[in-house]
Amino acid sequence: MTQQLFKFIAAISVFVILLSSNTSFAANKDSDQYVTFETDLGTLIIELYPEKAPVTVANFLAYVDNGFYNGTIFHRVIPGFVVQGGGFTFDFNRKETLPPIVNESDNGLKNQYLTLSMARTSAINSATSQFFINLQHNLSLDATEGKLGYAVFAKVIEGEAVIEKIVAEPRGAFRAYRDAPNAAVRILKASRGKVKKAASSGSKLKEMIAQ
Repeated sequence: MTQQLFKFIAAISVFVILLSSNTSFAANKDSDQYVTFETDLGTLIIELYPEKAPVTVANFLAYVDNGFYNGTIFHRVIPGFVVQGGGFTFDFNRKETLPPIVNESDNGLKNQYLTLSMARTSAINSATSQFFINLQHNLSLDATEGKLGYAVFAKVIEGEAVIEKIVAEPRGAFRAYRDAPNAAVRILKASRGKVKKAASSGSKLKEMIAQ
């Protein structure tokens, strides 16, 4: 299947997903352009790039709108590289996702500091719900002439200190997930727009043990 045909099919699939998500799509630049993650360690505000990555942004918003990201963790933290999340619950159960989307890494956006990109397997068009936040300009993840990379679709514009806290969390307690923080760092709530609300400051470890 050619890349162009896959893009067409993926765009149709995302459109169907959005129509079936019971979400109001009234024109609202704030809700279409920004997403807020309220996490265990503070709030992240993310700016989206729908003009550059329309399929990827639509897919991401579909997960936001249906509450998929609520309760998921940042399960892969590699200082100086990436913070990855959007796929597992605190007990490392993988959530069921929507179909994979087309790779839009050829959109001209680079994997620069604090940008969000779609995580995927070695298969080019395999991204679903998982994303990562770049901790530097990861040149090796950028698309090059004749080779697709990892699709940038957004950037953290508020909450850099929260990212630093996530990176500073102790890791290594879980044999199968050595890069996961020992006390899960969850996305408590994902919502459209800029939500100015502090996340709960309760003990993460106590909450994890209680569940």
